[in-house]
Amino acid sequence: MDILFLTLPLALILALIFIGIFIYSVKLGQYDDLDTPSYKMLLDDEKDKTKNELKGKDL
Repeated sequence: MDILFLTLPLALILALIFIGIFIYSVKLGQYDDLDTPSYKMLLDDEKDKTKNELKGKDL
């Protein structure tokens, strides 16, 4: 029973810390745009191909 007096407050403190970190990241705008990064991943390949083609022409 004594262990409950240790683990329960510890769990509550950790939960409050994680909630605080989540609220902080939301206020900073971490979760504002969830769609664009997945499109950027697809577009990066096209940019790399054009850079490689330009390098090949310079040789």
